[in-house]
Amino acid sequence: MFSNTSLRAALMPAAAAVTALVLAGCGGGHSGMDHGSGATPTATASSAIGSFNDVDVAFAQGMIPHHQQAVRMAQLAPTRAADAQVKALAEQIRAAQDPEIATMTGWLRTWQRPTAMPGHETGHQGMPGMMSDAQLAALEATSGRDFDRMFSELMIAHHEGAVTMAQQELANGANPAAKELAQQIVAAQQAEIVTMKALLARL
Repeated sequence: MFSNTSLRAALMPAAAAVTALVLAGCGGGHSGMDHGSGATPTATASSAIGSFNDVDVAFAQGMIPHHQQAVRMAQLAPTRAADAQVKALAEQIRAAQDPEIATMTGWLRTWQRPTAMPGHETGHQGMPGMMSDAQLAALEATSGRDFDRMFSELMIAHHEGAVTMAQQELANGANPAAKELAQQIVAAQQAEIVTMKALLARL
């Protein structure tokens, strides 16, 4: 049997090893940019997501409501569109952008940043391509071929705005996952713009 003194001596190396691991974990994580004075790096980002900067945060905060509006527009198509290709494209947009909203929301939570862009908690119509309330109301009030044309016209402008936002992230962002998503947005939405312009030409 070990005495109390012997038991404490035997456990000390293990305790020291655990302490070292904890300290290493606290000090060795990926860092973001602190929004306080001096922009001191802080370990707020998950190691799976990597470092981030203010551009990455703004990209996610802006693209979430941008995608939400596109999804809202796409959800109108099943009951209002006349053209089968418009319906299919709307479903493609919804299916792609819903998961991206969840992904970007998760990043902001991991980064300990608000999901709403400061100063835009109740509206985001100043962002590129965003529809006004009047435009959305007009889209909701139409159907048939008129809906197909209006949907395509508004979504082209909406996509062009998203591409602009994504290109800003590619140019100035720091987070690898955010830049990868931005590249996917550019590629997918530019292709959809081409499709919608062809749709408009035959509608």
